[in-house]
Amino acid sequence: MFGMLHRSTTWVGATAREIARAVRRGDTSATAVVADHLDSIRAYDRIVGAFREVRAAESIAEAETVDEQPDLGNLALAGVPVAVKENTPVTGLPTWNGSSAARRPVADKDHEVVRRLRGAGAVVLGVTRMPELGIWATTDDAEAITRNPWRTDRTPGGSSGGSAAAVAAGLVPIAHGNDGLGSIRIPAACCGIVGLKPGLGTVPAGIGVNDWYGLAENGILATTVADAHLGYSVLAGRTHAALTPPATLRVAVSLRSPVAGAPPDADARKGVSDAVRLLLAHGHAAVRADPSYPPALGARVLATWFAAAGQDAAELDPAAQARLQSRTRRHVALGEAALRRGLVRDGDRATWRERCRNWFAGGGFDVLVTPALAAAPPVAHGWSSRSWAANMLVNTRYAPYAAPWNFAGFPALVVPVGVRGDGLPAAVQLVGPPGSELLLLAVAGQIEQAAPWRRHAPGWPRMAARPR
Repeated sequence: MFGMLHRSTTWVGATAREIARAVRRGDTSATAVVADHLDSIRAYDRIVGAFREVRAAESIAEAETVDEQPDLGNLALAGVPVAVKENTPVTGLPTWNGSSAARRPVADKDHEVVRRLRGAGAVVLGVTRMPELGIWATTDDAEAITRNPWRTDRTPGGSSGGSAAAVAAGLVPIAHGNDGLGSIRIPAACCGIVGLKPGLGTVPAGIGVNDWYGLAENGILATTVADAHLGYSVLAGRTHAALTPPATLRVAVSLRSPVAGAPPDADARKGVSDAVRLLLAHGHAAVRADPSYPPALGARVLATWFAAAGQDAAELDPAAQARLQSRTRRHVALGEAALRRGLVRDGDRATWRERCRNWFAGGGFDVLVTPALAAAPPVAHGWSSRSWAANMLVNTRYAPYAAPWNFAGFPALVVPVGVRGDGLPAAVQLVGPPGSELLLLAVAGQIEQAAPWRRHAPGWPRMAARPR
């Protein structure tokens, strides 16, 4: 395998595990791998608009530093090109937070998750686009519209939309993202890749003012379960934690939408049915069981979402706040009102978390399977200039399934399960109780083994590397 890749003109499209193994063995160099991916980004990111800034010269220098290390054997990500979501500090770059209005000064040190990626031998090629303050499940601003590599007239989702688009197009093998109400899982589902949101406290957070009241977690997007496991292990500091095939599990299956008026369409229901069939073939037991989403849950999640945006915006100077998008300013104003009225309470999240624990334990459930999305990704256009109401309507209708599990702090993962009737990828969400990240990855691995998916969007990656 590695010899074949070495004889080709590019390492673009290889998995993170393939690249790291080849660099450690001396079959290629980190510098060559990074140069290949920079060439591809330079040639083709204009189509999908995944990157805000590319660190061309800096990443080549970092790759050379990796190659100069005397012992590469302990570097889990030796020479692997990665992308980092633009709300996460990377030394030498502004922290954009989705727009020039929300941009922070040039960072003088890396965020801890970036430090861990680099410490494992990864090379940061650049930072990826997101919607302003990470609020929305579509990715665009006045400068650019980020597009889904599967169909460029559709959004890649959000808020980690740039990271998902970059991975699905093969511009990088893995990417960092973070997830406050679905911001890893939604774009992973839109783009047909694996996206893992770890549980509370598993990976260092440090996202915004207060991690969106503990809802937001850093995680990983990848084209394979093995790469998702590798990336998660590095971020969590658990590089020696292996995946093992799970024993017979009791799997809860639910189509119920947490949001009234946002039921799953036929393709979403079929995706769940296909995933359950694959799990049954592995010997697991599946039962229909709906989590109990209390009527007040939606209001509590909304209040926290509004308030989180308000807290992040309050850190900006008044001139910057005035330049925020109209939809964002409305969201922030609602957050300020929610805080004044005492609608954001730690006890509400603790109560929901305990309720979810009891639901899993009381039913003897190891894993919950739900649709990842209720409908196809919306069109890709200037959502940033549209009204707050229009954005709220499209976000809640197509992506209602993720948010409850941020509110609970439970780990959740999205895994592809084929293709929808409209040609876009299908996916399901796997949820587990606290501490089940490796179990979710192992279950996703069984789905991948039984029904391997297309690792990249049709027609991608496009090769642009120099012949060698």
